[in-house]
Amino acid sequence: MSGQADGPPIGLRHRATLAVDESLTVPGLAGTFPPFRDMPPVLATTCLVAFVEATCIEALRPYLEPHQRTVGIHVDLGHTAATPIGMRIAAEVELIAVDGRRLRFRVQCRDDVEVIGAGFHDRAIVDAPKFVARAQAKARRPA
Repeated sequence: MSGQADGPPIGLRHRATLAVDESLTVPGLAGTFPPFRDMPPVLATTCLVAFVEATCIEALRPYLEPHQRTVGIHVDLGHTAATPIGMRIAAEVELIAVDGRRLRFRVQCRDDVEVIGAGFHDRAIVDAPKFVARAQAKARRPA
């Protein structure tokens, strides 16, 4: 299953940082979601979730075969404090459970001042070519 002998180990930890700019704010997403246009210019929850996912992907990369990827399957993350443009955020993830292809991470996110979010994120290991083929077949099915 894995690029390293036994797959990702329980206790695997990874940390990443990111600078918050306008594109990561709630109004920065207004091109896709127009109601966000007049919201406060702070880190969007959707961007926090994407950052957590990216951090988990980075943590797992050394443990996967070349044809494998991981996909997000569940997010349970509280976003408890606002982060303005110009601050940095950090995500710290720890792999706390492996059940076959399902992986569970404990997550904590901080900005330059405080904890801004915490919770859990689950991912599943997939065979990327097979996964893409199934998605493409689904797109060809009549509605």
